[in-house]
Amino acid sequence: MSSGPDVTVIVAAYNAMPYVTRSVTSVLRQSLGAGRIELIAVDDGSTDGTGEELDRLAAGAPGMQVVHQPNSGGPAGPRNLGLERATGRYVFFLDADDHLGPEALERMVAAADENGSDVVLGRIVGEGGRRAPRSMFGRNQPKTDVFASRVYWTLNPMKLFRRELVERLGLRFDTGLSIGEDQPFTATAYLEAAAISVVADHDCLYWVAREDGNNITAQPHGTRMRMDLFRRMTELVADHVEPGPRRDTLLHRHFAVELRDAVLQWCREPHRDVQAKLLAELGELIAPYYGEGLAARLPAVVRLRCHLIRQGLLDELLTLVRWELDRGAASYGITTVAAADGGEAEEGLLVEDGHAYARYPYFRDSTLNIPDDCYDITSELRVRHEVTSAALGLGGLRLTGHASVDRIPAAGTTAVLILRRRGTGDERRFPVHGTDGAFDVTVDGASLPAGLWDPVLAVNAAGITKEARLGSRRADSVTTRTTTVVTAQGTAVALYTTKPYGNLTLDVGETRHRVPPHLAVTGVAWAAPAGPATLAVNVRCTLAGWPAGALAVRAEGPDGAELTVPVDGGTALLPLTGTGEWRVTVRLAAGDGEWTVPVPRQPGLGTARWRRRGLPWYAKPLAGREALTLRVGRVDLWKAVRGRLG
Repeated sequence: MSSGPDVTVIVAAYNAMPYVTRSVTSVLRQSLGAGRIELIAVDDGSTDGTGEELDRLAAGAPGMQVVHQPNSGGPAGPRNLGLERATGRYVFFLDADDHLGPEALERMVAAADENGSDVVLGRIVGEGGRRAPRSMFGRNQPKTDVFASRVYWTLNPMKLFRRELVERLGLRFDTGLSIGEDQPFTATAYLEAAAISVVADHDCLYWVAREDGNNITAQPHGTRMRMDLFRRMTELVADHVEPGPRRDTLLHRHFAVELRDAVLQWCREPHRDVQAKLLAELGELIAPYYGEGLAARLPAVVRLRCHLIRQGLLDELLTLVRWELDRGAASYGITTVAAADGGEAEEGLLVEDGHAYARYPYFRDSTLNIPDDCYDITSELRVRHEVTSAALGLGGLRLTGHASVDRIPAAGTTAVLILRRRGTGDERRFPVHGTDGAFDVTVDGASLPAGLWDPVLAVNAAGITKEARLGSRRADSVTTRTTTVVTAQGTAVALYTTKPYGNLTLDVGETRHRVPPHLAVTGVAWAAPAGPATLAVNVRCTLAGWPAGALAVRAEGPDGAELTVPVDGGTALLPLTGTGEWRVTVRLAAGDGEWTVPVPRQPGLGTARWRRRGLPWYAKPLAGREALTLRVGRVDLWKAVRGRLG
């Protein structure tokens, strides 16, 4: 390993007071250790004291250097200057407004070293009302890529990059882009990375909303700048990925975000002739990429936007944009209107023939004949659901709760529970009791073949069927603790919640959850030292349920002899009267299933002695055995006398 720093943190700062103090301090106090961090702060011509504050901080930090330069107009130049001076194995770009979590660099470096990752994303948290990306941080991902995860939906550079990759590719920030200069850098690193890691279990980066509103991402930018960024990114994706589903996966992001932003800026252009020219250019920009594959991935409103652009419908596009701006981020209202099949749907929604259509502008306008597909939001609807109880017992698994399809009233909603066995095409359906979205269903786990079975609720509302994996949304009273039962048929069934999503799964036949760990011996003693040897074995069973009489203590003796005594109230009283060696175990048996756990050796258990018909007998624990083994026999009187005389 190199003797240089592990990480070079590059901070580009312009008029960042007072935020820059916390930003730099968060780097200097990293748990990774100051000796493993190189901090390069570039003051880009600040006029508010940022440069002086950086010099003050550097005076007490040997690993920090400050570079002052005239204002360059954006963060690309300062970041590139920092890269030229970087010596760390990894580089991390930190905006002067934001700050790091205390273990951020340590965790990200560990992820990169353990997995050979070239890029590591640490979980981002919004602060002061700033919204942060979330979809890619649902769980830790040791190794992933842009096609198997949502990482491509965050293209900011505040990530850990392997510097060898950056230098090999000659990556630098595009100073020719007035906005989104970080996107080509990050996207190229993603696409060329040997692996990408995601650290989702620690707050690594805090995105801060400045009180003065001067975050660079909050500044307005013109249509031309947005269009240039859209062109640059679609061409970059096309250069790296062949046409097909993989390319469409990445283009989805740019059509949903950059194209939207360009159109929103376009509508503010005051001159109609300029609007018409820009609209024609937008049509040329999307033409090479927009097809059925990409359209199928896009939300309906984006498909409608693209249709209007391709058709050159200027006034109609302006109307759509103004409608979007008026609507903002709000969803449809809750006022209901009659659905086509006689049910009801939210205002602005038409449910017809198993499809849901949003009444966006020009829906079924006879003069324009825009395809219904541009309004079909069926795939966008989600199931709203909650599990209110999940109880596994000898009678099976009982689930209760409520569910509905988003934006369609619950009245008349029905459901079916589907259990799907992982790794196979096997599924079983169970009728659900309840109406108007309420569900109550019981599943007999013993009737299922061995395997992991995931419960899915298929909800039908007004002829539209949507599915939801059950468990992650549950009432506070629903435990996440694993429960296991042994049924009368002898089948072990466990109910547990998956990690990290917290969904419910049935484990039938001990695929992952074994029965023996639930059986334990908590104490062994002679019940009646003065009488015939009776061994009292205290047993703890942590199963949620098992058939009556199934739990017992068994002693196996010579010539296949067996003695089994049920556990009653946590204790089994085992009489040992037959001669020979007896091995003692705990046994759970029901139907075709049987589990045994050896009673461990008991160093403190002495020898039991008693008389039968006037003759002395003994039961003695034997040393050196894995399980408690007792030798039972009659005392040899002559041998005892010789022993005393000798």
